Amino acid sequence: MNENVKVVFGLIGGLALFLYGMNSMSDALQKAAGEKMKKILEFLTKNPIMGALAGALVTAVLQSSSATTVMVIGFVSAGLMSLPQAISVIFGANIGTTMTAQLMAFKISDYIYPLIFIGFMLNFLGKKEKVKNIGMVIFSFGLLFEGIEIMGSVMKPLAGSPIFVDLMGKVSSVPVLGVVLGAVMTLVVQSSSATIAVLQSFASQAGPDGVSSVIGLTGAIPILLGDNIGTTITALLASIGQSKDAKRTAIAHSFFNITGTCVFIWIIPWFAQFVRYISPKGNEIDVISRQIANAHTTFNVVCTLVWLPLIPLMVKIVTTIIRGRDKNTGVVYEPKYLDNKVIDQPVAAMYLVSQELENLTGFAVHMLNSLKGSLNQKKTSAAYEKFKNQLDIVQHLQEEITDYITKLFSSGNLTELQSEQTAGLLYVTNNIERIADRCQDIDSIWIKIQGDGMSFSEEAGKEIENCINVLLDLLRLAMTAVKEGSEEEAELVFKNKKKLHKAEKKFNKAHLNRVKNQKCDPAMTGCFSGILYNLDRAADNCVSIAEEALDNQGFVKLGEAARNFAAPAAVVEAV
Repeated sequence: MNENVKVVFGLIGGLALFLYGMNSMSDALQKAAGEKMKKILEFLTKNPIMGALAGALVTAVLQSSSATTVMVIGFVSAGLMSLPQAISVIFGANIGTTMTAQLMAFKISDYIYPLIFIGFMLNFLGKKEKVKNIGMVIFSFGLLFEGIEIMGSVMKPLAGSPIFVDLMGKVSSVPVLGVVLGAVMTLVVQSSSATIAVLQSFASQAGPDGVSSVIGLTGAIPILLGDNIGTTITALLASIGQSKDAKRTAIAHSFFNITGTCVFIWIIPWFAQFVRYISPKGNEIDVISRQIANAHTTFNVVCTLVWLPLIPLMVKIVTTIIRGRDKNTGVVYEPKYLDNKVIDQPVAAMYLVSQELENLTGFAVHMLNSLKGSLNQKKTSAAYEKFKNQLDIVQHLQEEITDYITKLFSSGNLTELQSEQTAGLLYVTNNIERIADRCQDIDSIWIKIQGDGMSFSEEAGKEIENCINVLLDLLRLAMTAVKEGSEEEAELVFKNKKKLHKAEKKFNKAHLNRVKNQKCDPAMTGCFSGILYNLDRAADNCVSIAEEALDNQGFVKLGEAARNFAAPAAVVEAV
């Protein structure tokens, strides 16, 4: 095989193994971290310093600043995170992504195959899910380094090529070329970690003198700066079609790296000198990988320290670039929080599902209130139209949440505990949908009553209204029980459900007495008992929801972001 072809195949093969190892390690780390990921994400709702720390920790787990940024954009678009909060998290993500380069700088060539073997055995023989996940982390870590070794071995012929050495000399003398090269490489590979790993492997090759690096630290730094710019493209693409604040978040990510590059490109010789000072001493080809990692970390830490106090200025800059506010289109039939781009981050996705369930519950509460107001009115009335609109919204949102949860399961990223919790959220969603079905059945009865030219007596109307009020309380209590994981609230649901069942019997007897005393039409008996029966069945669905709290299933909450159940005021008015 031609030598050049071998080099190309070795590069793309090693890169493929590196990317596979990195992605597998990210998935396994998320599963191994489990509930700890939720605790890390709780920092997202706190002050800028905590936000930056959370961004660094989350990125260290996800092994990708782009993944963290996409997740943050989803939160901002859903209105769960403010623009200043999001910007602080992104600053931290830039620091977190440097951890991969630091790992790559370790010399573990002699331990790669033992690591792969140990990881495989733990994953293959482990009985507990956590042990299997830890095994996959170790196995993927070994594959990642094997990919680097492959890339390094095939690059050796390049280091001796006069043409290539001359090209690297131009990159070193014209830093802008290095920045462009790094940005393009990252744009193609869609991973700054991968391109920096390639850079570390290549820089570790000896030049013509056999001692110095083929590119040197001053030649590697511009490419490194370009990598930081290239990684922001993913976030910019993810913001397309999102809210204005989401677009501003993506632009802030780009602006952070571009401004940093514009400053550092002028001080490369002094920057390189500082990096050499803080890095291990020795032959350049032996220490340059660590020097590149330290340069990457130093660049992002310095930029973060400079920009953190200037977050208000960054907000002003990005709001000047993206002007105006998002238009309020009135009735919101589409999910407010769900974002398919964060499906691969289970904790974040489950959090969005929990928020959407709160949104759904708010509409369900207003649907029941509208049902109460629309009974005893004509089906052409404004109150009745409001009820029908809200019924449609509840049923549509339930379908969307179910589809999202299905995608979450099919992603294969859920741990056993997360699978149980997500199944519980699906069960809650289905029970809310069944409550909507009961309301639809009541609507069908009401249409029949009006079609026959009949109506309820004043006493019957009040009895139905009382039952709906009890049902509303049951729904609120049940959802609070699940949200807070409260057994006390769940017990209240079980207790009050018995009251509704007794009320159904009592009101049916009262209706028969009114029929006996000729105060109610006998033909209304079936309709009246049918409405009470459907309300009682809806109450059973509330009990089913509350039972999830007893099974230790609940909403995924991130610190202060938890809110009370209610549809947005503007939406309620519109529907």
